[in-house]
Amino acid sequence: MSIPRSEYLSSQWIENRVVFVTGGAGSICSAQTRAMVYLGANACIIGRNAQKTESVAADIATARKGAKVLAIACDVRDVQSLSNAAERCVKELGSIDFLIAGAAGNFVAPITGLTSNGFKSVMDIDALGTFNTVKATIPYLIESAARNPNPSTNGLTGGRIICISATFHYTGMPMQAHVAAAKAAVDSISSSVALEFGPYGITSNVIAPGGIEGTEGMERLASSKATKDMTKHIPLGRLGTLRDVADATVYLFSDAGNYVNGNVLVVDGADWRNKGMGVGRDPDMQYPDFLLKGEFSKFVKTGRKEKPKL
Repeated sequence: MSIPRSEYLSSQWIENRVVFVTGGAGSICSAQTRAMVYLGANACIIGRNAQKTESVAADIATARKGAKVLAIACDVRDVQSLSNAAERCVKELGSIDFLIAGAAGNFVAPITGLTSNGFKSVMDIDALGTFNTVKATIPYLIESAARNPNPSTNGLTGGRIICISATFHYTGMPMQAHVAAAKAAVDSISSSVALEFGPYGITSNVIAPGGIEGTEGMERLASSKATKDMTKHIPLGRLGTLRDVADATVYLFSDAGNYVNGNVLVVDGADWRNKGMGVGRDPDMQYPDFLLKGEFSKFVKTGRKEKPKL
């Protein structure tokens, strides 16, 4: 007797669904969104820079003929603006079935050179921004989960959340105290969401990327002189790719991820288990010498006019 395919293999197609993405114009989140759009979803991407967000949305829409990708300029720290964006998304695209909370801020700075405002800014964008995003979209996600019972009966899903985190807080990382604190909070928020909204059919998980090549995040954290040396410490011997993160996203949002809830999916080639890549240092800068000398790499993109003083 043949066994129905649905009993041993799930569907990975995402048809007629809508994904709401904060930080959607960034390298990683735009790749996640593109994968979802290719598989059949429409999308609403949120970013602070209106021109960049609109340009990225137009480009993502080319992934599938007839795809709709809405761009909205919004700061995740602005609660009302974010609520308005979610409402507009539902009005124009019909629903919010999936959420990617990916807005983030980062830069290299030792604690002695990190201002309270700098620390607060990262906490506000990453941690508070994730909280605000969940609050703004959860009513629509609950509705989607109700329309798409878990386990799925038709291969389609809804009511799913992914928060984008990092691995710095697992072991600690010099010059990343602000980010480690913020991402620890993001992980905790996601866990609470899984517990509080799981009974409504919501799943909430975290993707924690490692070093992903070709991203602005790598430019801000890793010295351009140290990339080759860095891969020697990664068990798989390479940096991650945007596709690696997109594939993890498809897994968690698709029928294949039905029973995955309240978890952190690390996509870093086991780098964090080998104490993680060095942030803000060149190949010849050894721990703790570079810290004691008050140095860090001149080959990282700071996004600031001046490097923080040690």
